[in-house]
Amino acid sequence: MSYTSHYTPETLSRDELDQSSGPMVIEFGANWCGICRGAQAAIKAALDNHPDVPHVKVEDGKGRRLGRTFGVQLWPSLIFLKDGEEMARVVRPESSGDIERALLKI
Repeated sequence: MSYTSHYTPETLSRDELDQSSGPMVIEFGANWCGICRGAQAAIKAALDNHPDVPHVKVEDGKGRRLGRTFGVQLWPSLIFLKDGEEMARVVRPESSGDIERALLKI
């Protein structure tokens, strides 16, 4: 599993993410967000080089708690986890290189 194309409502809890093992990328945003849509080519390009890293897209917004637990304020925000610990973060990526550098940390 690698790149995921659509944001979905919260399906994982913060506790589950904190207890996860291995690398994982959590992306917060919204399907209607123009900035999020504009960043997808760079995100997909970087994640296609790492098919073994799970990519979870979480629909964020009013009333959504998971993004708040990570301090997400802008979309898209990518959180790079390794064994449940945040190792890197990329907010509003402008290139796949930004994401590639973060992926190397997990």
